[in-house]
Amino acid sequence: MFCKQCGKPIDDGQELCADCKANQNANNGTTQNINVNVNSGNTNTNTSAKSKMAAGLLGIFLGSLGVHNFYLGFTGKAIAQLLISILSCGMLSWASAIWGLIEGILILTGSMNTDAQGNQLKD
Repeated sequence: MFCKQCGKPIDDGQELCADCKANQNANNGTTQNINVNVNSGNTNTNTSAKSKMAAGLLGIFLGSLGVHNFYLGFTGKAIAQLLISILSCGMLSWASAIWGLIEGILILTGSMNTDAQGNQLKD
């Protein structure tokens, strides 16, 4: 038998799922869709997910302006990188560029794999 909420296997006659604590005997009159992930890979089917490749390349090439952070929704970091470059008249843009380069590499290697809303980046 499988849990009606999360799809995990449970013992026959068991009332509560050990993982999600859903009551198996409760019938609230609604139909529930069970999503079972049979693929252990990192495939993201979210159509609004941001591209890992785009974010990484933006970080590498335009990191001193914080463009990759604007793209991912991290506006606070993006504004900080932009202001460091602009307010120093470009004299400290190397610091923002190194920051962006490191973040771009981290994004491409998968160490940073979510956007500001917590959505997984797609490959």
